[in-house]
Amino acid sequence: MKNITVIGSGTMGNGIAHVFAQTGYEVSLVDIKEEFLNKALATISKNMDRQVSKGLLSEDQKTEALGKIKKFTELKEGVKEADLIVEAATENMNIKLDIFRQMDEFAPKSAILATNTSSISITKIAAVTQRPAQVIGMHFMNPVPVMKLVEVIRGYATSDEVTDKIMDLSKNLGKVPVEVNDYPGFVANRILMPMINEAIITLFEGVAGVEEIDTVMKLGMAHPMGPLQLADFIGLDVCLSILKVLHDGFGNPKYAPCPLLVNMVEAGYKGVKTGEGFYQYTPGSKDIKVAPRFIK
Repeated sequence: MKNITVIGSGTMGNGIAHVFAQTGYEVSLVDIKEEFLNKALATISKNMDRQVSKGLLSEDQKTEALGKIKKFTELKEGVKEADLIVEAATENMNIKLDIFRQMDEFAPKSAILATNTSSISITKIAAVTQRPAQVIGMHFMNPVPVMKLVEVIRGYATSDEVTDKIMDLSKNLGKVPVEVNDYPGFVANRILMPMINEAIITLFEGVAGVEEIDTVMKLGMAHPMGPLQLADFIGLDVCLSILKVLHDGFGNPKYAPCPLLVNMVEAGYKGVKTGEGFYQYTPGSKDIKVAPRFIK
């Protein structure tokens, strides 16, 4: 595989494009607007500058990597030479199914179709294509250039050959791939999201405050970030969406989203992306503080 297409240029999409280009692959980055693509390339350049400052990348390597990324606003054009397509659009079932129908129609018949979904069924996505054996999950972790893990998720019909290729490719990117089967939340979010939800319930029931809960998990469990702050960084809307997938998929009340989480998302408090969740965030500043509504 030499030609990689990434669909979606947001946080995950630009990170995935960054890693592929840095490793020497030709990358086609696709999004619906030129301004989104320009913003993504600016982010990639800035993140590569950080690598240069740390001695992880040379200026020449940065220039070479950026030169391997081409921009496309038409999916049909962006996928026509792809050996592998990685869809990294928003975590919405209908949007992903529509993208996969188009990928299947316009990509070469030999191309592998991958999704970066963190919870949606690979089997269901594969079912809208004419090549279910060539559909697989590649769940990268955020931030993609830094985090080593890739969950490689086999759909019900994914072939051994395709799985082996994606495992090997992930290793070539310098990642550590872990093969898992296709059940709601896979492994990472099946374990992580109930923990985050329980932290929100603990806050909701008045057991402890925001900082207290996060401090217990950081100092007591050696987590680098508390679950409430982590939820803010993931996006409270994304956390809610994944919990709904778990709840619907297993029919188990233990996955039911906390009412506080539901209310916050409906009110527009989605974490870092909106400037406030459990904490308040000031653009351009690393300083954060507990959101006023959670201060006694």
